[in-house]
Amino acid sequence: MSTDEEKSNAVVFRKTNIGTVLLAFAGAAMLSSAVSAQPSPAANDSPAAKPPSATTQPPARAKPAAPAKTDGDASSTKGEIVLHQWVVPPPHGVPDAYFTNLQDGAKVEAPFVLKFGLTQRGLVPAKHWAGRAGHHHLLVDQALPIDLKKPLPFNENYVHFGKGQMESVVDLPPGEHTVRLLLADGDHVVYFIYSKELKFTVTKRNADVDKKALVGPPRVELLSPANKAVVSKMPMRVQFHASGLNVASVGGKAAETGHFRLTLERTGQKPELLDFVGGQTEVWLDLPKGEYSARLDMASNASPGKSLTRVEPASFTVP
Repeated sequence: MSTDEEKSNAVVFRKTNIGTVLLAFAGAAMLSSAVSAQPSPAANDSPAAKPPSATTQPPARAKPAAPAKTDGDASSTKGEIVLHQWVVPPPHGVPDAYFTNLQDGAKVEAPFVLKFGLTQRGLVPAKHWAGRAGHHHLLVDQALPIDLKKPLPFNENYVHFGKGQMESVVDLPPGEHTVRLLLADGDHVVYFIYSKELKFTVTKRNADVDKKALVGPPRVELLSPANKAVVSKMPMRVQFHASGLNVASVGGKAAETGHFRLTLERTGQKPELLDFVGGQTEVWLDLPKGEYSARLDMASNASPGKSLTRVEPASFTVP
C-alpha cells in the first residue's frame, strides 16, 4: 500500500541591507536594536533556511502525492441510489449486507457457493476508494471484531474479497457453523455495515467436487424478480449477481472490473436504462402497471460502452 509522501515547502528569504540601517541610525545601541530584529540564529543556521549558493544543488522536485481517500470524481459520488423516476430508497432505510442464497438454520452439503448481497452501498476493490463503497469480508465461525476501527486481519476466519467479488466457495467440515458479512473500506477498516450472523449445519463434505465447475463460467444473473413473476407489491427489490466477475464503482478506477446495467422495456414505451456506476448490486423500484422485460448486463469500467457479459431478458408483470 502506498504511503503519503511529503510535499516540499517553499522557503522565503528576506534580505536586510545592513548598510542602510547603519546610515539611518547612528550609534552602537541603534545598530544592536536593528540586528536584534533579524531572524533568530537558530532559524538562519539550519540547512533549509540558508540562501542557496552558486554551488548548491537545486532542490529535488516534489514527488506526486499518493491518491487521497476522497469521494472520487462525479461518477463515483452519484450516491448509493441511482437517480431515476422509478428508483426509491429501500423500505428499511439503512445500508445492509446479507446473503442471497443461505437462510438461518439451513442444512447444506459442502462445498457450496455462498452469494453476497448489499443494500444502499456499492462495491469497490481494496486499495481503491469511491464515496462510501467498499468490499465484502466473510467471517466464518468468528464473532464481530471488538475494535471496528482497526483493519481486519487476514486468516481463515476473516476471508477478504478485495477484488469486488460477490460470492465464495465455502468448504467446511460437517457440523454447525456460522457466517457473517462485513463491508470494509480500501484499508480493510470496517464500515458499520454487516449482516446478521447465520447459523447452518454442514451435513456432508464431498471430497471430489470440482470447485471451478461448481462456480461455473463468468456470468451475471438477475436473482429477482423471477422470470414470469407477477409483482403486486411496490416497491420491489431487483437483485443482481456476478459469478467470476469483479464489480466496482466507476469512480474507483480499478482494473478488470465492471458495473451492472439494467434495461427495462414496456410495449409501446421507450426503454429505460439504469446505469449502476456506483458499483451497486441491487435497486428498489416503484413501477407503474404494465408488462416488463428486464435485461441485465455488466459494462466494462475500462472500456465505456463495452458489455462484458449479459443474461437473457426476464419478463414480469406489475398488475
